[in-house]
Order: sequence, then C-alpha cells, then structure tokens
Amino acid sequence: MTVTLIIWIAVALLAVGMYLSWTAGRLDRLHARIDAARAALDAQLLRRASVAQELATSGVLDPAASIVLYQAAHAARQAEEEHREVTESELSQALRAVFGETAQVEAVRAAPGGEDAADELAAAVRRVPMARRFHNDAVRAARALRTHRTVRWFRLAGHAPFPLAFEMDDEPPVALADRPGS
Repeated sequence: MTVTLIIWIAVALLAVGMYLSWTAGRLDRLHARIDAARAALDAQLLRRASVAQELATSGVLDPAASIVLYQAAHAARQAEEEHREVTESELSQALRAVFGETAQVEAVRAAPGGEDAADELAAAVRRVPMARRFHNDAVRAARALRTHRTVRWFRLAGHAPFPLAFEMDDEPPVALADRPGS
C-alpha cells in the first residue's frame, strides 16, 4: 500500500510540476508578446511623429499649422518614457486640429509631393490605434494570468515588472482616417 501511495503522490507532484511549468512558459510567452507589441507600438508612434514633423517642415501647411504640428511632433519624439502617453496624446490632438477639415488635407494633396505625404500620414495615423490595441490586449492577457493564485503563490512571474497598458488619445483626424483607397 505504501508503494502505491508513493506512486500516486509522485504522479500528483509530476502533474502539478508540469502545470506550473506550462503556466510559467505561458506567462513568459505573454511577456515576450508584450515586448514585441511595445516595440511595434514604439515604431508606429515614431513613424507618425516623423511623418508629421516632415510634413510640418515641408512648407505645404500654413505657418500656424506648421508650428503647432512641428512642436507636437518634436515633443512626441523627444519625450521621456514617463511622459510619452501625454505627448503622444497631444500629437493626436494637434493632428486633429490641423487636419480636422477635408479642405486642409486636399490643400496638402494639391502641393507638389503632397499626395505621398498625405497618404503616408494617413497610414501612420491609422496604424497607431491598431498597434496600441495589440499591445494593450497582450498586457490584459498577462495581467489576467498574473492575478491567478497559483502564479502569485509560486511566484511564476519571477522579477518581471507588472505590465502596464499604454493609454493615450489616438483618435485620428476624420479627414485622414476616412480616405477611401489609402
């Protein structure tokens, strides 16, 4: 009877060990997914700020719009990590202020090289919300797993920092977001 009991205990410990190993691996994959999604988000934010800054210095916008857009894009590119969400939101607001009307977008498109610049900005503006959504979905999944008792009791997250969502205003200007075929 004791041999049977020892075998059952060993099987139970093996099953628990396999479950803990699988959960730790899943958590590790989620953290890797967060890192990849954050890198993609950073790339899209940088692209959006770069295109906005390039457009602001191109001379196709009126001086006031150029200054507003340039300052917001420059601040977004130079922001420290703890202020990044705020500066990116301010860039979104500046883009909505400058390109709030279709007439402004059409004026940019009419300028030499403006068609490509407007298309590139529209693409960058549309990709930011998607990249942010992918990042925040990965964060949400990792947070949900990290709140399980098993993960906390056995410290399966190790020393990984608690994942934080990236919250910003990423609503695109209507005149850029609703371009058919771009």
